[in-house]
Amino acid sequence: MNARTPAPTPLSLGRAALLVAEREITSQVRTKSFLVSTAVLLVGVLAAIVLSSFLAGRESGDVPVAVVESVAGELPTTDGLALSDVPDRAAAEQAVRDGDVDAAVVPGDGPLGVEVLAMDGAPGALLGALTQAPEVVLLDPAAADGGVRYVVTFAFGLVFMMSAIGFGATIAQNTVTEKQTRIVEILLSAVPARALLAGKILGNSALALGQTAAIAAVSVLALVVTGQDDLLTMIGMPVVWFVVFFALGFVLLASVFAASASLVSRIEDTGVVLQPAMWLTMLPYFLIVFFNDNTVVLTVMSYVPFSAPVGMPVRLFLGEAAWWEPLLSLAVLAAACALVIAVAARIYERSLLRMGARVKVGEVLRAGTAG
Repeated sequence: MNARTPAPTPLSLGRAALLVAEREITSQVRTKSFLVSTAVLLVGVLAAIVLSSFLAGRESGDVPVAVVESVAGELPTTDGLALSDVPDRAAAEQAVRDGDVDAAVVPGDGPLGVEVLAMDGAPGALLGALTQAPEVVLLDPAAADGGVRYVVTFAFGLVFMMSAIGFGATIAQNTVTEKQTRIVEILLSAVPARALLAGKILGNSALALGQTAAIAAVSVLALVVTGQDDLLTMIGMPVVWFVVFFALGFVLLASVFAASASLVSRIEDTGVVLQPAMWLTMLPYFLIVFFNDNTVVLTVMSYVPFSAPVGMPVRLFLGEAAWWEPLLSLAVLAAACALVIAVAARIYERSLLRMGARVKVGEVLRAGTAG
């Protein structure tokens, strides 16, 4: 008698999900469009920061500086400085706080005999005019002027929206294409539907997180190269938190994109089903653009799961969040993410093999098994 060939051992859910994730990653990174778009994005970020620093330096003109009369002779050169005399330290500090000058030179106890007063950072032109580095006293180290505040908050919102929409749309398109071409039937014969969903989310989340981390690294490099150390100090920790929140926030939105796309069988029908996911992705961006100076709106955003990846890092940058708030917000986001993934998995599993007309969400949730 011939020995019977043993049946192949079925893949575990985790192993199957990793295989699908590997397939998603390799298929993406091998495309020229992904590589070119990522390279253009990173070069654009680098160029934008360098160019803005260059233009700011050219347009700034002479830096207004108040000097206490008793130490006026301590400045060996005044190139690039517009000096104004003040009688004492109190007057100099008031001039800085009122915004009349960018910094002030006052008597000090250091080796130079002077100190530099500034709000959130001393002008480089002033420090360069002194023969030795003086002691710098920052009157409001956490302050961010209106321009910096808007640019940084705008960047958080834009990066999150563009990455989530870009990779979310990729998940949706791949899901519908696999249904439309019937490839999904072959895939489901090899791996369970939940493993297919998990793999798509893991693979695209890794790509999105990697791209976001690359943007953060390039931004830090550009700030160092352009000498914007003060701004780098202000955004360093908020950027780290942004990457952490982005990881969970994207998984949540990716689940919504995948579940929504599984309801239709044609690319032409994706517009309607993806609208809720699109609005959930774009809403934090619009809120942060129009309400970046509204403390109440930012606080609410930092605890709503879909907007927390933008709202909480912005509040940390502005110094408006206590140390425990990002931890609480992250816990709320993680709980919401688990709930959304559970619902999305049920929708995805029960609608993936339903062809033809668009499937209604309520019908899928009430159904016992996939048709």
